[in-house]
Amino acid sequence: MHIYNVTINIDDSVHEEWKVWMTEIHIPEVLSTGLFIESRFGRVLIEEESGTTYSIQYLFNEKSNYQLYEELYAKNIRNKTEDRFAGKFVAFRTMLDIINIQKK
Repeated sequence: MHIYNVTINIDDSVHEEWKVWMTEIHIPEVLSTGLFIESRFGRVLIEEESGTTYSIQYLFNEKSNYQLYEELYAKNIRNKTEDRFAGKFVAFRTMLDIINIQKK
């Protein structure tokens, strides 16, 4: 299993609007591609000098799923967010391989 992680710092002036956009529009659109199993949306608890930082994690089984997402959907989906919140956020993306999951 793998995680595609997007960390975003969003400006306070659009913070609440952005959260609604993410939960009602953006994340459902990414999941509707059928390439990810689930998503997790969390607030980073480290305080920043400006804005608020979040992590959106998308879980998937095969690396080819992420590659298809990048080839077929990512640019269009990202552009919608960029158009709506231009200059109000900074994002960086990482990929993680899950090595081990342990439960109590």
